[in-house]
Amino acid sequence: MSERYDSIVIGTGQSGPSLAVRLAQAGRKTAIIERKLFGGTCVNTGCIPTKTLIASARVAYLARRAADFGVMVDNVRVDMARVKARKDAVVRASNQGVEQWLRGTPNLTVYEGHARFEGPRTVRVGDAQLEAGEIFIDVGTRANVPDLRGLDEVDHLTNGGMLELDTLPEHLVVVGGSYIGLEFAQMYRRFGARVTVVEMGPRLVSREDEEVSAAIREILEGEGIQVRLNAKCITLARRGGGIGVGLDCQDDPHEIEGSHLLLAVGRVPNTDDLGLDKAGVKTDERGYITVDEELRTSVPGIWALGDVNGRGAFTHTSYNDYEIVAANLLDNAHRRVSDRLPAYALYIDPPLGRVGVTERELRQDGRRALVAKLPMSRVGRAKERSETQGFMKILVDASDQKILGAAILGIEGDEVIHSILDVMAAGAPYTVLQRAMHIHPTVSEFIPTLLGKLEPLGEPGQ
Repeated sequence: MSERYDSIVIGTGQSGPSLAVRLAQAGRKTAIIERKLFGGTCVNTGCIPTKTLIASARVAYLARRAADFGVMVDNVRVDMARVKARKDAVVRASNQGVEQWLRGTPNLTVYEGHARFEGPRTVRVGDAQLEAGEIFIDVGTRANVPDLRGLDEVDHLTNGGMLELDTLPEHLVVVGGSYIGLEFAQMYRRFGARVTVVEMGPRLVSREDEEVSAAIREILEGEGIQVRLNAKCITLARRGGGIGVGLDCQDDPHEIEGSHLLLAVGRVPNTDDLGLDKAGVKTDERGYITVDEELRTSVPGIWALGDVNGRGAFTHTSYNDYEIVAANLLDNAHRRVSDRLPAYALYIDPPLGRVGVTERELRQDGRRALVAKLPMSRVGRAKERSETQGFMKILVDASDQKILGAAILGIEGDEVIHSILDVMAAGAPYTVLQRAMHIHPTVSEFIPTLLGKLEPLGEPGQ
């Protein structure tokens, strides 16, 4: 016999719990299902644990540089077991906090187990069969494991496995030169490991403009990380107690040996074992659930939120999905995915904050624009902290003076970018931000200075 609910939420990532609680508080009898870890990727294997480790790595980095600031620190040593224990404690508090919040919410029932659709209104979890008129899918993604020759012969790690290490790799080889791979690369280099990054493409972080990619590479190589690009064919083999990574690269050597291998080559959606075919829910060629601007799937009464819908790959986009669905369902609003500005950060150190379009995208559109760029070496806060790497860059529409996009690669770039994002969200011209009085000494005070340098966007290379 089925247990009937008004609403069922599958998954406890960044959108699921908030939506389930909101629905329950609105009077809907609600069920939420989690098959493994409460809190999803961000809490358990994503943002929270990685940024906690990055914080430890930065302390190690600063301790080694202490003499540059007149502070004498001898025999800097990293205890990886204690680093991991600290990370585990932070994750545990977040994970348990989500579970306790859900279990303590009236009108909300928590089920643990793997959910599978048996029809457009029916979901099975173990021996329980649940029915509801509204079903919300928030099952997220997992690490992609590419079909590399020799992979079955060697041990390998993904982001989840890396988080379980409590010893320092002698030589970490990272396959994948984008966000996840680069964060782990710098982190473990600062812990003391040798690190090599292998990227199949011609540059790191290929979605960024070339000058951003080049600056990121310079930052990483400046810390002793080896970068190998254009690795068109990657093969793996055992080499003694380690791993041989064969590279079809332009540069020698054509094989490198490492002690540990991290695969950081994208994500795949957790949709292959949900029984979506029985519900009639459509997916695209990569397995992501197809949704409209209000996150409704091909089946009325079923929504898909978070990474699984392919409309965003970040914690903040997942939470915004919750806000969109909840507002439309409960507040009689009409919010849409296209209303939000694309924004994200890369948490190497110094970080990259990004919002809006890139210069490459702007050129492809052929829009008339203004551009300004300022090196971080001009910024007082950066000089005070001896962290002058990177630059600020902003793009403005030449006709209506509205900001189109910006990149801040530099100290506090992940925070400073919000001053630009907020003006963009308000639909205000760049002059509003340029004329604002900012506090000194900060990084943000140089945004008006940057805007004062706007000039027409010329041909590439100009």
